[in-house]
Amino acid sequence: MDRRRFLALTPAALAAPSAPLQAQASSTRRGFGRAAETVPAIGMGTWLTFDVGDDAAAKSQRRAVLQRFFAAGGGVIDSSPMYGGAQALLGELLPNVGHEGKLFAQTKVWTPFERLGPGQLEHSLRLWGVPRFDVLLVHNLLNWRGHIKTLRQWKEQGRVRYIGVSTSHGRKHDEAERVIRSEPIDVLQITYNLADASAEPLMNLAAERGLAVVINRPFDGGDLFDRIGRRPLPAWASEIGCANWAQYFLKWVVSHPAVTCAIPATRRPAHMDENMGAGVGGMPDAAARQRMQAYVGQL
Repeated sequence: MDRRRFLALTPAALAAPSAPLQAQASSTRRGFGRAAETVPAIGMGTWLTFDVGDDAAAKSQRRAVLQRFFAAGGGVIDSSPMYGGAQALLGELLPNVGHEGKLFAQTKVWTPFERLGPGQLEHSLRLWGVPRFDVLLVHNLLNWRGHIKTLRQWKEQGRVRYIGVSTSHGRKHDEAERVIRSEPIDVLQITYNLADASAEPLMNLAAERGLAVVINRPFDGGDLFDRIGRRPLPAWASEIGCANWAQYFLKWVVSHPAVTCAIPATRRPAHMDENMGAGVGGMPDAAARQRMQAYVGQL
């Protein structure tokens, strides 16, 4: 069951917003690691969702997704050359979605060959249509020893502000730890969600060393919605500001003290409204997080 069908079957669908969240609803912001700046706690990813080819209807829908994202105070957008046409679509849509002064552009280098890394980064820069990137990551640690040198050069040249590595699906945590301990990086992107909390020790280490921690797959690739099935939210979820399951899952993720932001991906404007709502209002404390985790764990 995908998220659209799941929501249609739940009481939360009756309360789903029909208009974008307004920017004046204060959105939670987090310090970006050791840097003297903050970013919104809810960002967005583009894996699978922004690779639409020439589908005009899909492009129009993704434009609305971006408009809702920025209207609600969003900033961090994550992509990668691995994501097919996602970067090209971002470059096509960004000029007309109201991102001025808000976009925090994050992409990756993804090739086993060190010599191809610089050209790939140049191509990504042209696709996005931005003067520089905010973050560049070595995607899934692929040849990180070679690519990290390129990323350092780009940072020294002022072509990117922050550099780091990414991993996903609970893989390569030992290798990521070696990078954190041995390299002067700024960012760790990693998988963390209510179905897989194995990254917590690494997240804590990253935070202790002043790294920003960006969370991918906060919905476990959508599997958390399948796990919940048709169940309504527990009555006490309203006490922590959750109006739907997306907010329940996201608030649990971004309330971890090591987390800077999460980057859920979506195709649908209404889902973007729900996601961005997770950054509004209070966040669960440690006791509430335990309760949330226990509730999902027993399903």
